[in-house]
Order: sequence, then structure tokens, then C-alpha cells
Amino acid sequence: MRKASRLFEIIQILRLARKPVTAADMAETLEVTPRSIYRDIAALQAMRVPIEGGRGIGYILRPGFDLPPLMFSIEETEAIVLALALLARTGDEELKAAAGRVNQKITGAVPEPLRLAFRSQALHAWGTVAPSPAGIDLALVRRAIRDERKLGVDYRDELGRATERTIRPIALIYYSETANIVAWCELRQAIRNFRADRVEHCEATDDFFPGEGEGLRDLWISGWRTQPGGA
Repeated sequence: MRKASRLFEIIQILRLARKPVTAADMAETLEVTPRSIYRDIAALQAMRVPIEGGRGIGYILRPGFDLPPLMFSIEETEAIVLALALLARTGDEELKAAAGRVNQKITGAVPEPLRLAFRSQALHAWGTVAPSPAGIDLALVRRAIRDERKLGVDYRDELGRATERTIRPIALIYYSETANIVAWCELRQAIRNFRADRVEHCEATDDFFPGEGEGLRDLWISGWRTQPGGA
């Protein structure tokens, strides 16, 4: 997690807490070391965020500090509720967990009438739930897209042929039955689609493709290669 995101998460944790939160507890939630939390708390305090407390006793956010208010209409709120519910069908475990956190944060920030929309059982997203792919972590793919980092994949196509590829991932498409990775394939020297459920192994490489992502997405969009299937 990048530092800017972590600082925001710390504010949210303290804002929703009903009692002091220790650095150890925040570190466990954010998957960093307590030392990183101590540094982040100091950075937030230097930015005049009113955090009080200390090591061993925990931290609290002094009343009166808040993030800018979220102003949603009831229709916008219902759209968010349904969108968060649809994430449960993607097979992306990290996004599903993130959807729960988003729901909690917005519930704590909006006025009571809108808060009821998040707590109600009136809107549901039923249907086929995509299984989580066994050979690849979709969170790794999303990070690689953001960081413009190459991935090494062992891939088996629809005919059962196995290949090893180095790919430059540029997009991730969620279908009802699986997810498709759109990438520049260095083996084929072209844009290709890789079904996540046909990836047998995937790992991040030490190579990056900085500044190329947008150009590759433009190339993909110009041809709209969105059909599911291997490469």
C-alpha cells in the first residue's frame, strides 16, 4: 500500500473507532509494521491532523476533524449499494473485501437517511458467481497494471496447449464466468486476451514498461479485442 493511501486509511480507522487504536492493531489491518504506523502518525500530526495518544496506549482522532462530506442523492446511493454487491460476483477476493470496507466508510460518513440504504436488504445482486482462479491472484494483476510491471505466466489455451509468456498487462475484464487479462504478449508481439482460469502460474517480474500502458490501451481500444478466450 502506498503511503498516501495508508495515511487516508489511518484517518478512516481512527474516525470510525470508538476507543483508542494501537499502532499494532493498525499495522495488522494495513499489513505493515508498527514502525511504519508510528511514522505515518507523526506525518499526519505534522499536517495538523488532530491525532492524540502515544505508544502503548493507542491513538484517537480528536472530535471536530472530518474529511469533506459525501453528498449523494438516494439514487446515487442505491447505485453504489448495487455496484458493491456486484463485486461479490467477480471472484476477486481483494475487491470483495474492499467493497465491504467502502460500504463501512460511506455508511459512517453519510447522513442517517442515506445510511439506511446501505444497511437495508432491499437491493441484491444475484446470479453466477465467478470462482477465484487457482493459478493467479487478480490483485497481483491489478497492481501490475497500475505499476506497469511485466508478469510471467504459464498459460494453457482452449486446446490445452501450454506456453510460457511474458506479458504487459493493461486491462482486466470481469465476465460472469471468469476474468480476462488484456495484455501485450511479448511472445506473439500483439495484444492478447488471457482467461484467468487458464493461467496455471503467474508471478511479477523485475521488468517494467513505464509510460507504455496508455498507448497500449489505446491500441487495444482501437481494435476492441474484448472477446473471451486465450491467445
